[in-house]
Amino acid sequence: MKRLIFTFLIAIPTFIFAQTKQELIAQVEKNPSSIETLKTIQRVGGYEPDYKELRSLFKGLDRSVRKSKEGKAFNYYLKRLESTSVGKKAPGITQLTPEGEPFSLSDLRGKYVLIDFWAAWCPDCRRENPSLVKTYAEFSGENFEILGVSFDRKHEDWVKAIKTDKLTWKHVSDLQNWQNAAGTLYGVRSIPQNVLVDPEGIIVARNIHGEELDNKLRELLK
Repeated sequence: MKRLIFTFLIAIPTFIFAQTKQELIAQVEKNPSSIETLKTIQRVGGYEPDYKELRSLFKGLDRSVRKSKEGKAFNYYLKRLESTSVGKKAPGITQLTPEGEPFSLSDLRGKYVLIDFWAAWCPDCRRENPSLVKTYAEFSGENFEILGVSFDRKHEDWVKAIKTDKLTWKHVSDLQNWQNAAGTLYGVRSIPQNVLVDPEGIIVARNIHGEELDNKLRELLK
């Protein structure tokens, strides 16, 4: 499914997105001494970044870039991607509900949980919500829950979107937009994204949507 990618790191002309992955990799390899190459590596990853691939490209950069402030931040991002890949234990999340009460991912332990990273201002997130509502209606009585983690900044926009889109599952946010602590912890730099966690807290899938998500749940919940 084609989707737009909303990211706080990349602010570039639209035409650059027309570059192929191979062209982007070639661009990285030709410019190992430029800080801007970090953004190119990010674009290589796209919506579903492979931390092993990005790590390999990162290691090919000059030491001055890797040890720069931006390089250290990118290295931390790669570590977060690795630590939240399939098979890893899901890091804890505790943020506030729309009502201002703390709620944690661990409160849902014992169930399959889809951590859904989204925002009221994200068009692709809003377009995907009806499909997620259908998924929740089908599986919520079968040991399955959703935890929405919002990248919103305005509380009123967040609450209005939840109500408008009829998102009846649990929601949390720290209202820090792209600096959302849980998003940083999970290496999320574009939305919508999601992480599926099993009853023991182990990540079993990342970024599955629509029928792919439904089929995965049917497999796990049978």
